[in-house]
Amino acid sequence: MNIVIVESPAKAKTINKYLGASYEVLASFGHVRDLPAKNGSVDPDANFQMIWEIDPKAAGRLNDIAKALKGADRLILATDPDREGEAISWHVLEVLKEKRALKDHKIERVVFNAITKQAVTDAMKSPRQIDGALVDAYMARRALDYLVGFTLSPVLWRKLPGARSAGRVQSVALRLVCDRELEIEKFVPREYWSLVATLTTPRGDTFEARLVGADGKKIQRLDIGTGAEAEDLKKAIEAANFTVSTVEAKPARRNPQAPFTTSTLQQEASRKLGFAPAHTMRIAQRLYEGIDIGGETTGLITYMRTDGVQIDGSAITQARKVIGEDYGNAYVPEAPRQYQTKAKNAQEAHEAIRPTDMSRRPTEMRRRLDTDQAKLYELIWIRTIASQMESAELERTTVDISAKAGSRVLDLRASGQVVKFDGFLALYQEGKDDDADDEDSRRLPAMSQGEALKRQDLAVTQHFTEPPPRFSEASLVKRMEELGIGRPSTYASILQVLKDRGYVKLDKKRLHGEDKGRVVVAFLENFFARYVEYDFTANLEEQLDRISNNEISWQQVLKDFWTGFAGAVNDIKDIRVSEVLDALDDMLGPHIYPPRADGGDVRQCPTCGTGKLNLKAGKFGAFVGCSNYPECRYTRPLAADSEASADRVLGKDPATDLDVTVKAGRFGPYIQLGEQKDYAEGEKPRRAGIPKNMSPGDMELELALKLLSLPREIGKHPETGEPITAGIGRFGPFVRHEKTYASLEAGDEVFDIGLNRAVTLIAEKILKGPSGRRFGADPGKPIGEHPSLGGVAVKNGRYGAYVTAGGVNATIPSDKTPDTITLAEAIALIDERAAKGGGKPKRGAKKAAPKKKAAKAPVDPDAPKPAKKAAVKKAAAKPKSEAVSKARAPVASAAKTSAAKPAAAPKTPAKKSAGKARG
Repeated sequence: MNIVIVESPAKAKTINKYLGASYEVLASFGHVRDLPAKNGSVDPDANFQMIWEIDPKAAGRLNDIAKALKGADRLILATDPDREGEAISWHVLEVLKEKRALKDHKIERVVFNAITKQAVTDAMKSPRQIDGALVDAYMARRALDYLVGFTLSPVLWRKLPGARSAGRVQSVALRLVCDRELEIEKFVPREYWSLVATLTTPRGDTFEARLVGADGKKIQRLDIGTGAEAEDLKKAIEAANFTVSTVEAKPARRNPQAPFTTSTLQQEASRKLGFAPAHTMRIAQRLYEGIDIGGETTGLITYMRTDGVQIDGSAITQARKVIGEDYGNAYVPEAPRQYQTKAKNAQEAHEAIRPTDMSRRPTEMRRRLDTDQAKLYELIWIRTIASQMESAELERTTVDISAKAGSRVLDLRASGQVVKFDGFLALYQEGKDDDADDEDSRRLPAMSQGEALKRQDLAVTQHFTEPPPRFSEASLVKRMEELGIGRPSTYASILQVLKDRGYVKLDKKRLHGEDKGRVVVAFLENFFARYVEYDFTANLEEQLDRISNNEISWQQVLKDFWTGFAGAVNDIKDIRVSEVLDALDDMLGPHIYPPRADGGDVRQCPTCGTGKLNLKAGKFGAFVGCSNYPECRYTRPLAADSEASADRVLGKDPATDLDVTVKAGRFGPYIQLGEQKDYAEGEKPRRAGIPKNMSPGDMELELALKLLSLPREIGKHPETGEPITAGIGRFGPFVRHEKTYASLEAGDEVFDIGLNRAVTLIAEKILKGPSGRRFGADPGKPIGEHPSLGGVAVKNGRYGAYVTAGGVNATIPSDKTPDTITLAEAIALIDERAAKGGGKPKRGAKKAAPKKKAAKAPVDPDAPKPAKKAAVKKAAAKPKSEAVSKARAPVASAAKTSAAKPAAAPKTPAKKSAGKARG
């Protein structure tokens, strides 16, 4: 018998079918060991000795593997073909050695880039040993992430209350976002003008030409800086006669892009499909693990974590055949296209991401896949096929036009492009991060030198330069790759961590640096500048890649890093929180204190008028407060612009003639009617919070008055005669009757919901009960069967919708709904959750026997109370029972590596949660 180890149960089931009865394929469910989330798991003083701890959820699976080996001759480690896959195999092997489960077993490592019968059986014929260099690279990265997380995060907690954590790579990615915010804030718009004439040829064809010169001087984009200059040139053009000076046509070729790597797939899926990187990777995982085709589960794409762009020769041959069949031989280039990676070190991956079988066209696969899977498969298929198609042939034409007005000569230019042969463009064109009007893509009418033209129209337009755009998820991944920050397997998780911790938010597909994130970056740039430098992080990534190539020692890389990093941590120990806040207050000044409309002192307290505003730290993070505290209690959050930080009067309330004002409070923006002076003593001004889906900058008087009117009475309940009201609460809009609250559903509007609809919502809520369920436990909506865990159901829980199977629960992500999630997506989420050790044991599972308690000395029930206490004291004085002594005896853990001495704790204390702060 041969025992094969893979990561997921779905993968195990598929490969078992390929290999037959002489093989038993078992799943590890991802990583089985990790560094314990506590101090001392990595000891810099003991040559970075690491203590590994078995995941409690993995203990049973490892025992199953050990039992299976008893009747086996060979152990085959077949985890993913990258660094993480190598590490999983190594961990499994090390645990089995500790368990002494390996006797005379032959141990082999095999890798395959696709889950197909051919790929798997070929891999079994070419086994190798575990790659020690890749394992070393994994340990170096894991140790670095641990040391940074468990050393830097506690410093943040002590010096910057409200901050959560900092990671090795995530902090640098966050700096990219926050630096862009700073560029936008410091940007000063510049006025410029453009003049574009619409001209007509003798044959009546029209086209546009831009002014590019006047009186022998070239005019660049920003050269016309005032309306007066534009008006002068306008008069000259209006009086001019136009003649074609030159017509120049040049042939050009456009080559297709290479097949997808991990980062380019994430970028293009974000641009074309609107997928977040994490969602793209989840879907790609399912396509890689495969679907049932003709009774056999087959992977549809190759491995999706890669930075290579080359593809297998047989796949190229197949792609060329498909191109000839679908588009004709003219679209097949003479020689196959070969691509080379531009990445600094493409050791992690092998092939680019491609379909495992090019003949499986998207139209045929659509009925077998859910909507998002079909979209992503089609994108991968099209990109791969296009990469082997013929180049597009273009003709770029430039027409220079002379405009003479008396003694003045002005120059205009028109550019255009004609596609002579579309080539790969017939199938695919790469998306762009920023939409821009491409004048060169326009087609020009036929013209010849010396031909007279007539002016039909003239557009004189004022423009202002715009700040650089905020990063989209796609453009941030692209920038990180350009800088050499992170690696293919980390991009999606880095972005997810930044969003989960509230450091950035995604608004209209753009990443905005939140105040919490900007304060953390400012802190790191002030006190740990070297470690958030782009070059330093990229150079460290190169060192880690060199470890994987077996060029340098992983301990030496860690030693070089730790020496400087530990010193930087020690340097900040004695710095007071007030000093930290002063430094951040100065650095974030342009962001926190934008210019006032009246030109006054930006730091003057708007409440007392005498105090100065400065940065303060509270339990929930940094905020702005008055220096006259506690006499003046003015506070507000950090603000990205003056619109958010300053009071803005929207107008007068018609009923009271009081000002309606948008204000910024410590806990967010709100609407206020009047000021404190307008109310009786002890009475507070009427206020209303601004819902999260509304921007303070977009707030208008009409909407503000509606918010102030809440909660509003809709009418009387027909049965009880008690009022039903509508309002907006912590969890969104609702209707209320007595003590029953019911959330409004999609399509309901808090300002105009009627009585009948409100009564219906209240009645449904009462039927469901406080838990939201109609009768007893929620059975959920069954959607199919999990390959190994049984029935899959969609349920609604206290914290939102989730899918469940076999006691493993997985939250449904925000981009899916309970009504639209498919079985394949649910299985992927459940497997992912199970791999992380999630879920809960099924009912009926054996529980650990309770520990025996030491027998207590008998107490006389008739004795007075003092006698009872004396009896207890007497019992406590007796020797411990044998059972208690045995229970407290030390037990050796197989989960930890043997060590010469216990690992010393890092120099700075840390909380348990810091273990999750990783790059």
